[in-house]
Amino acid sequence: MNANIPTAPLSLLRTLRENGHEAFLVGGGVRDLLLGRAPKDWDIATDAFPDRIESLFPKTVAIGKAFGIITVVPADGDPVEVATYRVDSPYADGRRPESVGFTDAREDALRRDFTINALFLDPTTGEIRDYVHGRADLEARLVRAIGDPAVRFAEDHLRMLRAVRFAATLGFAIEPATFAAIRRLAPQIQRISAERIRDELFRLLTESQKAGEALHLLRDSGLLKEILPEIDAMVGVEQPPEFHPEGDVFTHTRLMLDALPPNPSLRLALSVLLHDVGKPPTAALVTLPDGTPRWRFESHAAVGADMARAILERLRAPHALVDDVCAIVGNHMRLADAPKMRAPKLRRLLGAPTFEDDLELHRLDCLSSHALFEVYDFLKAEKGKFAAEPVLPPPLVTGRDLIALGHPPGPQFSKILQDAYDRQLEGLSDKSALLATLPPPDLQK
Repeated sequence: MNANIPTAPLSLLRTLRENGHEAFLVGGGVRDLLLGRAPKDWDIATDAFPDRIESLFPKTVAIGKAFGIITVVPADGDPVEVATYRVDSPYADGRRPESVGFTDAREDALRRDFTINALFLDPTTGEIRDYVHGRADLEARLVRAIGDPAVRFAEDHLRMLRAVRFAATLGFAIEPATFAAIRRLAPQIQRISAERIRDELFRLLTESQKAGEALHLLRDSGLLKEILPEIDAMVGVEQPPEFHPEGDVFTHTRLMLDALPPNPSLRLALSVLLHDVGKPPTAALVTLPDGTPRWRFESHAAVGADMARAILERLRAPHALVDDVCAIVGNHMRLADAPKMRAPKLRRLLGAPTFEDDLELHRLDCLSSHALFEVYDFLKAEKGKFAAEPVLPPPLVTGRDLIALGHPPGPQFSKILQDAYDRQLEGLSDKSALLATLPPPDLQK
C-alpha cells in the first residue's frame, strides 16, 4: 500500500508516531486509494495538538490553526494538512463551527461529512479504523451523510452540492435519506458564497464520469434551480424535431455534456453548458409560409452570450475565462456558415484563439442532435491546410507603411489596413503588390 502513497505524508506520519502520537491518513485520499483511484491530496489526523505539530516540523502554515489544522510544508513534496482530532461546536453561519474542541479519532470521524470520507488508514500496517461503516458504503457505491443528514447539511450547506459532485465523479448513488434531506434543504445553498459554489460546480463539470448525468442529478436534487436557474429554465423548452429529434433544450445540453471527452477543459465544459442558455427567453412558435408551426430562437446565441457573462460573473469566474466562454457561446451559430465564407472571414474563424473549443462544441452539438457533420469535416480540412503556416500571419502592411506613403494618421487607417490584410489572407503574399493596391493618399478624406 505504501507504494501508492508519496513519501511526504509517510514521513510526516512517521515523525508524529516516533514522537509518541497517534496519526492516520484520512479523508478523500484514503477513499480514492481504496477505490483504486489516484488521490489528489493527502490529509493526516492526529491526537497531537496544533502547537505540538508546529514544534515537530520546521516549516508550517497556521492559517487553519483555530480549527486545529496546521499545513506542513515538507522539503520534498506537496503541503499536507495535519489536523488534530476535533469535535465542532454549532455552525451558526452554515459554513464553519464557531469553535472546536479536541477529542479522539472516533469523535473526529462522527463530525465529518460523508461515511466514505471518514476512514482512517495506517499505511504501514494496512489497518483501517471505520467508525461510520464507510467501507460498506464504498462497496455499495453510496454517498451517505454521517448521522442525521439534516444536521450535517445545516452545519455546512455546501455539503449538499458536494454530495452531488461525489456521486457524479465516483459513479455512486446518493443514499435515499441523504438525498431526501438535500431536496428538502436545497434553498439553503443560497447562503453559501458564490466562490465556494463556483469551485464545486466547476469540478462537477470537469471531473464527472458523465457531466450530463451530473446535471440531471443536480436538477433532481433541487439545487440546479437555486444556483443556475437559467439552466433549469431549459427544461421543457421544445425544439424543431427535424433538427433536434433528441428533445428539449435541457435534454440536448445533457447529451452534449455526457459526450464530453474525459477531463475536458473548463472552458469547453462551460461553453457546452451555456451554449443554448439563450433559447428559453427567445423561444417563439411561428407559422411557416406553408402553415407549419415551428419553434424559432432568434438571436439566441447573442442573448446567450450576454446571459453567460451574467452567470459567470455571478459565480466570480476569472475574467479571461468569462470572455472566452462568452465568445464561444456568441459565435457558435456562425460555424454553420463556414463553407460559404470568403477566405479572410474563414481564416479569422480558424485563427481565433478559441477555435479548438469552437470546433469541438460544434461537433458535440451535431452529435447530440441531427448528426450532420459536413461543416465539421469542412472546418477540420480547412484547418489542416495550415499545418505548416500560421492561419493568421503577421500583417505585411502596417501603419508605418501608410505613413511612409504619405497617408495622414487618422480613423481611415484601420479600414485601409483591414482591406490590405483581407487581400493578404486571400493569397496576395507579396508586400510590394499589396502596397500597390492601396488607395493614394489624396483620395483619403
